Amino acid sequence: MSTDWPSDLVERARLHAALGEPARLAVVELLLLGDASPSEVGRELRLPSNLLAHHVKLLEQAGVVERSRSEGDHRRTYLRLRTTVFTDLVPTGFRRAPRVVFVCSRNSARSQLAAALWKERSPVPAASAGTRPADRVHPLALATARAHGLSLPRARTHHLDEVLQPDDLVVAVCDNAHEELGADRTDRLHWSVPDPAAVGTEDAFDTAFRDLADRVERLAPAVHPTA
Repeated sequence: MSTDWPSDLVERARLHAALGEPARLAVVELLLLGDASPSEVGRELRLPSNLLAHHVKLLEQAGVVERSRSEGDHRRTYLRLRTTVFTDLVPTGFRRAPRVVFVCSRNSARSQLAAALWKERSPVPAASAGTRPADRVHPLALATARAHGLSLPRARTHHLDEVLQPDDLVVAVCDNAHEELGADRTDRLHWSVPDPAAVGTEDAFDTAFRDLADRVERLAPAVHPTA
């Protein structure tokens, strides 16, 4: 005799099945605080490429992760968590850092907004910088911050070399910066946030802001001040 289960119960069961394997749960926890390419995930978790591909496929089918094409190296893709699938997943551990530095290539929008959001959410100090900083902060970034009750007083751009200090936790908020910084650093997180300046509309900047706000909300409880 078959049972017609409610659709929401079936979806929850599929989610639990996708997470009910240590390797897949490890992938999810790795992506909880930042995005990563499949090769980065495999290297971090020491999984061979064929086994990782199998687990990622199942997570994609369950709607847990999705892929995005790099805005830097277009041959590369990044995996990101679809946080709307579940609401109760929280970090199992935490990091200590004296400061969080948000980095994008131009330091004109995403990194500025992320730092402003962080300062509202966490006692850990924050700064922002760029690998190839622009001459000024993008006007729509300033307007977006104001629209959401944040301010970027006297905001100006800085090169990463001027800002970065030992033991800072670096969060690369764009693909270009992440790729320019290299893949050999384990003390860095990556958020694959599309560049709103490439579109140049208020909607694009608002979308980026909301993406950053969601990520800051998840990361802030996991980063504690250095003792």
